[in-house]
Amino acid sequence: MLLLHLAWILWVVAGALWTRRRPWLGWAHVVSLVYGIFIELSSRPCPLTLLERALQRRAGLAAYQGDFLTHWLETLIYPDVPAALLTPVAVAVCLLNLSIYGSRLRRARKNSSRPAE
Repeated sequence: MLLLHLAWILWVVAGALWTRRRPWLGWAHVVSLVYGIFIELSSRPCPLTLLERALQRRAGLAAYQGDFLTHWLETLIYPDVPAALLTPVAVAVCLLNLSIYGSRLRRARKNSSRPAE
């Protein structure tokens, strides 16, 4: 589950780079970004976190409290960053990715509106 969570985070953070020439994949990434912003701002738990906790309990382990980022990544990546800062940073990363798509869309519209020579 940890690897699946990390893959999701990498997809959200860097997906715009991987979708440059794949519009269908770009739409999947945009949906992922909007969903990520929703989850962060609504303070709802990520479904992967819920699944991970359920699997831990099923294995007889004590399920961790809080969200995935706080539990697994905060000590590794953000050792001295308050948990309250993680949400705005996560939303900002998503918005940055969405701005990349906005720029691509503007460029595509500009190129398609040019008269053929």
